[in-house]
This record gives sequence, structure tokens and C-alpha cells, in this order.
Amino acid sequence: MNDIVVSMKNINKNFSGIKVLKNVNLNIYKGNVMALIGENGAGKSTLMKILTGVYLKTDGEIYLNGNEVNFNDTRSSQEAKISIIHQELNLINDLSIGENIFLGREPVSSSGRILWNVLFENTKPFLQKLGLNEDPKEIVKNISVGKQQLVEIAKSLSTDAQVIIMDEPTGALTPAETKKLFQVINELKNEGKSIVYISHRLKEIFEICDDVTILRDGETIGEFPINELSEDSIIEMMVGRKLSEQYPKVETKIGNEILKVENLSNKFVNDVSFSLNKGETLGVAGLMGASRTELMRTIYGIYSYVNGEIYIDNNKVKINSPMDALNAGIAYVTEDRKSNGIITGMNIKENITLSSLKNFRGKFGFLNKSKEEDESVSYMKNMSVKATGTEQLLKFLSGGNQQKVSIAKCLMTNPKILIMDEPTRGVDVGAKKEIYDLINKFKKDGMSIIVVSSDIPEILGICDRIMVMHEGHVSGFLDMKNATQENIMTLAVGKEVHPNDIA
Repeated sequence: MNDIVVSMKNINKNFSGIKVLKNVNLNIYKGNVMALIGENGAGKSTLMKILTGVYLKTDGEIYLNGNEVNFNDTRSSQEAKISIIHQELNLINDLSIGENIFLGREPVSSSGRILWNVLFENTKPFLQKLGLNEDPKEIVKNISVGKQQLVEIAKSLSTDAQVIIMDEPTGALTPAETKKLFQVINELKNEGKSIVYISHRLKEIFEICDDVTILRDGETIGEFPINELSEDSIIEMMVGRKLSEQYPKVETKIGNEILKVENLSNKFVNDVSFSLNKGETLGVAGLMGASRTELMRTIYGIYSYVNGEIYIDNNKVKINSPMDALNAGIAYVTEDRKSNGIITGMNIKENITLSSLKNFRGKFGFLNKSKEEDESVSYMKNMSVKATGTEQLLKFLSGGNQQKVSIAKCLMTNPKILIMDEPTRGVDVGAKKEIYDLINKFKKDGMSIIVVSSDIPEILGICDRIMVMHEGHVSGFLDMKNATQENIMTLAVGKEVHPNDIA
């Protein structure tokens, strides 16, 4: 076993009297990748925020290279050569790549003037290390989310940190970018640097990690060498129970056509046509760049369309805005809940009722707070939102519970059609199962659902029919008798599937 670089012993953290961490232990070893895993709300992020000086621990000890330390702010942690790559991007969109990487650490002349040429030249090696060919002067908002994630990683590498915490680093990366990141992680290990790797993608854990520390409900379940575990054993320790069925699909009676899209076109999609039936779950698959999200945003009125028609219950509707979509009975759970789905600085009640406030207006226009409270409590109960109450701020909820609130907000508009874009992204296996159960409940109630997902097993496990997109157009449909990962991927890359395999 390699030397221990960081040891966190009996860490406790309380928020307003609520124990979030209870005697948690974590060891980080030199030249080693330690996976830190657990359900959303298990305490992973809180523990890492204590290590990086964002939060002060309530109790416990932290040792760095055998010496006890206390990180009272982020600067003290950074000075100790500890760096974190956040799941949520922490970049300034209107600054260049180079400016983001060296923000606050710009090279300056003796007179204090920033040496821009030096800054941009110093940026290049870190981009090259990650396989990024972008100009260091390129503005961050002009590059893809996946490349922005790599810029975050480059920023961390530029600090020469000895301990690097990676929180869901591959969430927005392509397979090629992920492969390159794993190469970099192995290089960092060989340089003697230590990695804490947080991910819900268990296959990645087995591919890149040496050891695993598992948390559940704010407590340490244990530390294990990765080669002593299986995916099933990890899941059981994470959730405290066996998951009898990962994709609990239910069969329901499919009704008549409720949504028809004909020849829809704009700058994102080209001549898209499909239908959705009552009580049906339609999966939408495709690779990055297929414009699945752009199609959903067009149907929801975020983007306008220049050609085509949309029909609901055989009636043609014109959707020019999200309000038009809501009035037509369409709700949309966005793929990026933090940016577009919820407001983390507001409480649960305010978020759940945000899209349906008109339903809580009294005769004179005042908000009926009692009704708003009752409805919010009801939705929290029905969707098993784990929180102290409706007044709790969303920023203190786990990712899975934030996602449930985002879904509840949409459900409160009483939609006929629910579009769910990457509904389980960044959500742990236990919360995924709960979201799948909710989808089944919605189906039983007669709701029609569109699920956009990059997770092919998820699409296969919960949907009744699958539409595959490629570069802005529909490349084919598959019924569940003919839906396989191979057929989905064949259509996703723009190739034809044998006619007998297509619905």
C-alpha cells in the first residue's frame, strides 16, 4: 500500500443541528486513485468541501503527510496543493480559456502588468495534455460543454496540485475525451499524484480506480481494494439493500395518438416527424451532436421552427414560447437542472410552484400560501423528496432530490406530455430507481412521456419505443422486439439497420 497523503478521521458536520456527516473516515494514498462513492446525499460533496476549505468541520481531524491541518478557507487548501474539479462548471463564460485557467494566478511584470503572451503560452501545454486543440484565446462560451469540462481539468492541473479531486469529471465528455482523461489520470498516478474520483458510473470506477471508499447516509461503510468488489456488491453497500430490478418497467395500455410532429425544421433539426401515444414512453437516443435536446427545446418553444407542424389531440398548435407549450399541455424537465430547471437559492416550495403560480392566486391576486404549502407537501410526499421541509433551500439537497423537485415543478402544471431530458444524469443508482418508478406511475396515470437519454441500457429498460437521431434528423425507429444496443448505435452513427430489425 502506498503512503497516506491525506487522512480524514472521524469527521462530523452539522447543519442547523442536522448531522450530515457522522464520524466519516477517508484515506488518500500517494500515486493512487481512490473512488469515493455513495448515493446522492451520502455526504461525498460535504466531505470534499471540508477538505477543500469550503466548509468547516464540526469535529474530527485532518492529516496531511502525517501532520494535522485545518483548512479554514479555500486558499489554505490550495496552498496545501489540494485541488478540486467541480461537477458543476466553475468557469467564467466571457473570459478566454487561458484567462480561466490562470484566473487569480496571472503572470505579471515587475510593474504589475499582466503578461498576456506568457499567460497564453503557458496555457498550451495543459491543453495539449488533454488533447484540446483550441486556441488559448478562445472565449469559453464558444466551446462545447465537454471541452469546457476539460478546461476545468486543465485549470486544476495548472496548479501543480498533489491531491486532485474529480467530481463526475466525465459527465459531459465524449468517449474519446473520456479515454484521453483516463490516460492523463494514469500519467498523474505515475507522477506520484493522488486522485479522489467521484462518479456514479461504476464501469469507470473499475477501469480507473485502485481503491473504493463507500459512504451511506453520512457514514463510512468501508474502504476496499477495487479488485475485491463487484458492481452488485458496491450497489448493495451504497443503498443498503439489494436492487431487485434495475429497470422496473411496467406494461400499460397504449392509447391513441396524442402528439404528432410533422416535418419540423430549423437550424438544429431537419424534417423531423414522429408521433407519441397516450400512456407511451418514447425513448430518444443518439450521439452527441444529434440535436436531441435541440428538438425537445423546439417542441417546448425555446427555439422557433421555420417549417413543420405540431398537433396535440389532432389539433394543430403553434408553439412560440414555453408558455405556449405549457398551455398546450407540454412540460419539459431540462437536462441541466442547475441552469434551467431549478433555482438553488430558492426553497423547495418556491421551486415546485414556480411554473404554476397562477393556480395559487386568490380572488384579488394574492398568493394563497396555505394552498401552496399543502400542494408542495403533497408532491414532496408522493415523490419521496428527502428534505427537512418545504422551506429548505434547494442548494442543500442532493442531486437526486433536486431532480425530483425539478420533475415536481413540471407535474404541477398538469401536463398531458412530459419531456424528460437526461432525467437521471448525475443521479445515483438508488435515486435512478426512484425516478424510473415515478415514470411508471406517470404512465399508469395515462401521461405520455418522452425520455431523452445517452444511457442506452436506460432507454432499453424503461421505454416502449425508441426514436434514434443522427445529426439533426431521425435515422430510424425501433420497437422493443428489435431494439438492441447494436441497432441503436448503428442508427445513431447514420447507418441503416436491416429492414427486419426496424419497427
